[in-house]
Amino acid sequence: MLVVAVFLSLVPFDHVNSETHSLTYIYTAFSKPVNLSGIHEFTAMGLLDNRMIDYYDSTIQKKIPKQDWMKERLQQEYWDKGTQSRQSKQQWFKVNIDILINRMRQTANETHVLQWMHGCEGVKDENGNLKFVRGVDMYNYDGDDFLGFDDEHQVWVAAADAALQTKRKWDEVTALKDYTKGYLEKECMEWMSTFLSYSQKQLRNASAPEVYLFAREAREKSNIVLTCLATGFYPKDIIMYIKRNGRNLTIEDGVVTSGVRPNDDDTHQRRDHVEILRTDSASYSCQIIHAASNMNVENSWDHHLPPNESIPIAAIVVPVLLVLIGGAIVLFVLFKKGIIGKKREDVPAGRDLVNVPLISGWYFPFQSFASCVN
Repeated sequence: MLVVAVFLSLVPFDHVNSETHSLTYIYTAFSKPVNLSGIHEFTAMGLLDNRMIDYYDSTIQKKIPKQDWMKERLQQEYWDKGTQSRQSKQQWFKVNIDILINRMRQTANETHVLQWMHGCEGVKDENGNLKFVRGVDMYNYDGDDFLGFDDEHQVWVAAADAALQTKRKWDEVTALKDYTKGYLEKECMEWMSTFLSYSQKQLRNASAPEVYLFAREAREKSNIVLTCLATGFYPKDIIMYIKRNGRNLTIEDGVVTSGVRPNDDDTHQRRDHVEILRTDSASYSCQIIHAASNMNVENSWDHHLPPNESIPIAAIVVPVLLVLIGGAIVLFVLFKKGIIGKKREDVPAGRDLVNVPLISGWYFPFQSFASCVN
């Protein structure tokens, strides 16, 4: 599983029919410089509802605001402490990547990548109060899941054999589990509530979606793929239906949805599609309901099958994380996995991975790890 695919699939926290909000932090570290434009040895960013609100990398060595309201409402002390925290995390990542390389009997000549993502999702009740829905705290190494926290059962889950000892050791540290659960369910939610109140004016500026309904060739020559695309909307809560003769099609009918995904301009997009027979003469339409912008439209398909190049490419906007870190990392992971580029000899993974110190001590002290400054 590719690094970016994993993290993109988790970040959006999509609940289509309710007002949801999310606060997520993503850290990405390479074992050595990758010499790619815009890709730094260490990067950290905060995302509120998929909008970047702060940023840090190993070149600028400072935590900086990415929204005007963050700069206006938060004191310099917040940014100074945030810079110190991320500098500590940068060193922590460097030490632990080296540990993993040694313990997994990998070569230092290769480039390896370690990621950490943690955050929370909340839903507003009828009184406007945020209610915790779920949290995420997970680690990914070289494009594969490594370790994650099960908030509901308060246990660590090893996604790879190499992480089994990590799981056992961390499960024994009650203070770490209590802190992680408390952070996800309380501190993270409190920060999210604070940030939402600071950004209230900006969040009120709703943007209506642009809607496209088009067909393209399917792999089966007798079929076509009918796609409904809504893009450029904000906030992210939206309802989308593909209809056949007025009936809403469902997953059981073969509808596939992307869910809501971020664009690179702080708006969002969603696309649903269904594969149908080319000879199907039924009436198809796409209904979009975006309550924030008072939009409720239904576009009908004209049964025209345009050539591939006439699909509205301008509307197919690359998600913000893919723009920021994805393209180069995807190429990097594809190369490492032998999918593209020069084929390399596989390096055998060690069987003694239970000794990875990452599990029992971690590099920086617990009080820094538990800091509420992200």
